[in-house]
Amino acid sequence: MKHNKKRNTAFIYETLTRELTKAIVAKDLTRKKKVFSIIKEHFTSSSILTHELKLYRILLETENVQPKIAERLLQETKSAHALLNSKDIFDAQSRIIGDINKKLGQSVWSNFVPNFKSLASVDAIFNLKAPVKRRVLFEQAVVDAMSADRGVSPTQNLDSLDNLTYSSFIKKFNNKYDNLLEEQKELLNRFITSFADNGFEMRVYLNEELGRLKNIIKETQEKEESALIVEKLSDVSDYLESLRRRSDTDTDIHKLLTTQQLVRELTTND
Repeated sequence: MKHNKKRNTAFIYETLTRELTKAIVAKDLTRKKKVFSIIKEHFTSSSILTHELKLYRILLETENVQPKIAERLLQETKSAHALLNSKDIFDAQSRIIGDINKKLGQSVWSNFVPNFKSLASVDAIFNLKAPVKRRVLFEQAVVDAMSADRGVSPTQNLDSLDNLTYSSFIKKFNNKYDNLLEEQKELLNRFITSFADNGFEMRVYLNEELGRLKNIIKETQEKEESALIVEKLSDVSDYLESLRRRSDTDTDIHKLLTTQQLVRELTTND
């Protein structure tokens, strides 16, 4: 059976998050808003797509558990998925596919998703129409992945089940985003997933990150001799403080990325 990635809820979510990251890095505010609005509309906390996505994540993100527990998780997850209405999932997927094609274009489907093979494997487990032998092999691979020691990712155990190669895509992706700082990657990740809990974790993260940035700026001001630079740094500090008092910071992501770069340069030059 050929895997249809457009009918894989986890793949849809992953390719949208990568499109969102690309838009933010490219400073394309219009496209960023379009992508984010699609994610927020179709992956609400109560949507069937979100419910299915959570089941994918149980099988893909669980690790370092006993084999018996892994097997129990697999069976319980399969049972939970069987309770979801397949027609409702299909209809919800059709709506989001239509929105993506209309508002973003076909290019979104070509985004490189590193764990595509793992997503396809879990999709086969949930797909009762898939050949029994295929499903059993994937199920065993998932159990092995969940019971593996930390440091052995689920994708490592699942890669051998799919002979598709993505080396050229990996190279392009890494070349384009390799220059992002770790704190910038973390900010983007928190922002992308903020819809799932109404932004709670994003606000918690921002509170800590804004404090870190302000402290470094304050330390730099105390050592800086140029009155002009001190004044400019005060403006940056005031801007960061204003973010604490605002509930909607969607339009500030690029400014925050720039501020993180500035702060890194300040600490590097010390």
